[in-house]
Amino acid sequence: MSRYRFITPNRTGKWYPDLETAKQFAAEIGAGFLDSRTGRFVAYVGTKLEIGALHEEAGEALQPA
Repeated sequence: MSRYRFITPNRTGKWYPDLETAKQFAAEIGAGFLDSRTGRFVAYVGTKLEIGALHEEAGEALQPA
């Protein structure tokens, strides 16, 4: 299983168990916004998505998306 979080140059989001939840909360840290017409997440410049294993030690085996 994977966990997801968005990172901006100034802030780091929390880890979430699914991508949809991570997208919903990404707007709160200024990582992007959800388009109300399409429902798609639009990331701002400099935003990165990190994907990590659900049961890993912090900082190990992170994969930038």
